[in-house]
Formats: sequence, structure tokens, C-alpha cells
Amino acid sequence: MRLFILGLGYSARHFVRQFGSSFSHIAGTVRDPAKRDDLAGIEVHAFSGNAPARETAELVRGADVLLISIPPGSAGDPALAAFADLLATGHRKIIYLSTIGVYGDHAGSWVDENTPPRAVFERTRLRLAAEQAWTNGGYGNVAILRLAGIYGPGRNALVTLRAGTARRIIKPGQVFNRIHVDDIASAIMAAIQHGSGGTWNVCDDEPAPPQDVIAYAAQLMGLAPPPEEAFETAEMSAMARSFYASSARVSNAKLKRELGVTLVYPTYRQALDALWRAGEGR
Repeated sequence: MRLFILGLGYSARHFVRQFGSSFSHIAGTVRDPAKRDDLAGIEVHAFSGNAPARETAELVRGADVLLISIPPGSAGDPALAAFADLLATGHRKIIYLSTIGVYGDHAGSWVDENTPPRAVFERTRLRLAAEQAWTNGGYGNVAILRLAGIYGPGRNALVTLRAGTARRIIKPGQVFNRIHVDDIASAIMAAIQHGSGGTWNVCDDEPAPPQDVIAYAAQLMGLAPPPEEAFETAEMSAMARSFYASSARVSNAKLKRELGVTLVYPTYRQALDALWRAGEGR
């Protein structure tokens, strides 16, 4: 299989490290190839939303698997704008990495893939529009993976605690959903191997208040956790505050049932234990 990745970000690069041997050729895009030194084994192409180079376009057209990890902008999905005409013919598997943010606020209740989205922010409305465009465009066999909050090596509560940037913002009733990057990689591979398209939530088994994750990481490190801060009076950016506007418990039952994914890290506790043993936060 020939793999092309639109957007070689954190999750996509981790997928290649874990499953790259499954593909005969791997190529992908970054904004500036000169700034990336961790992409060994990947043929790297520049793409920032403008018209792609001919070589890039031909590789996208000929890919057996297209992994899309570029977020939409105010003008819509830049990957669709640049490559849709190239994908009008041919059979391919398309994996679109979306977000559980499209569900919006459900006051902490459980939601699943049958729950109608409540995309109230522009960024989530654009995500939902991109999902629908890829699904309905006839570009291939499309799998939509709605990802929870992503963490893993170099990006976790242990690291933020050590850096002194971790905070315990308390908003009663607030829960967040999260997923380790290893389990994202497994979900992508399972979706590639699945015979048909569809939409799946990619999250762990235990939605939890964000302050609980920080407290557990501090316990592992033998540190006092940061002081509690009330959400109402905490100094936060508008973007950070907006994430607290939505609270929902997202089910991963369909991911396990249809794609057969067994999570390596079913809760944040197993994941932080493993990250701590691996030297994170030291």
C-alpha cells in the first residue's frame, strides 16, 4: 500500500513510527520541510494550502491510503480545495482525523456516534462541514475518526508539571475525554483495514475532570499538585476558556465493536504510569 499523509503532525508521525512497515511507500506534507528533522523514511513535500506541486499532486492521486490531518480554516478545508479534483476517480481509503468537539455540550451526559452534533463554535462547525464534504464527495472509502484530547510522549501532564505550567482549573461537573497517541495509531490502522467507511469516536474508557489528571501526575512525581483555581475567576485565554463550554462523556463502544480496537491505555492512569516509567517529566 502507498500512503500519503496530508499534515505530518504529532498523531500522523506517531502512526508512521508504529505502522510504517505496513506500507511500500510513505509521503506526506508539512508547511516547511526544512524545519522537520524527525521524518526519516517519509518523502516530505511542502504544502501550506496553495496549489500543490505536480509531484505532490501525482502522489496524492496514486495513494492507496490518504490520511488527512490538516484542520480546516476560515475558508474551509485546504486539503479538499487543493486536491478534490485529483480524487474524482480511483479507489482509495481515506482516513479523516476530526474531533469529538463536534458533539458540543451535553452537560456531562454520554454521547455516541448516533448523537446529533451540536457544533456551536466556528472551529467545530468547520470540522463538521469538512467531515461531510469528505464523506459525501465520492473521493473513496472514507473513515471519520473523531479524536478526543491527544496526549503521549512529550505532550502530557508530567511534562507540564515539570515545566511549571500545569494548572488545576475547577469547574464543577466538567469532564474531558482524552486518548493516548499509541491508541490513535491503532485506530487509524484498524480503520484502514476495515472493509467500509463510517464514523468512530477515538477516546479512552474514562472521561474525567482535568484536575484529576494533574493530581495523579503530581502524585507519581512526588510533587504537591498546583493550587485549585475556580473556573469563573481563573485567568485564561478565550480559546482555553472555550474548551470548558462543552462537557460530554464520549463512548468508544463502536470503536471496539466494529474496528476491534483494544486500547493499550484505557485510562489516563495506565498511560501516565507508563510515561513516568519511560522517563517523562524527569
